[in-house]
Amino acid sequence: MHETFHVTADRAVNYKTLKEQLPHFLNADDTIVTNLANVSALLNVYLDDINWVGFYLFSGEKLVLGPFQGLPACTEIAIGRGVCGLAAKARATQIVADVTTIDNHIFCDPKSRSEIVVPIVKDGELFGVLDVDSPTVGRFTEADQALLEDVVALVVDILP
Repeated sequence: MHETFHVTADRAVNYKTLKEQLPHFLNADDTIVTNLANVSALLNVYLDDINWVGFYLFSGEKLVLGPFQGLPACTEIAIGRGVCGLAAKARATQIVADVTTIDNHIFCDPKSRSEIVVPIVKDGELFGVLDVDSPTVGRFTEADQALLEDVVALVVDILP
């Protein structure tokens, strides 16, 4: 597979391109690890000003590290702990403008300053979360939330 990845200085153009390309990298015949690895790689290409992007998968009692791009990360997160655990518990997207204001924040990368986490839920069951960190306070917006929720919806469509 040969793809050309054209990233511009215009965030809206990059998000549009990502949404157009992403379906070509999701295949229900591939393993979920393969699909999530490609999603995290594409997000890493098209999202600017981030330092970590990836997935935590629900094991039945906690979140465990899945495919990602960035520095090594925490391997397990309790439901309700940190931004990922809160998103999993609430089953709602969490945007934190400044992670240093969160009492139970988990600092895997000390350079991370803001975070967005989107839960992945299929047929009412938690599958995991999509987590994106940035070294910039206030990096994530409603446009990021809309994009990442669309990405998660595409992932949910190919889940078994």
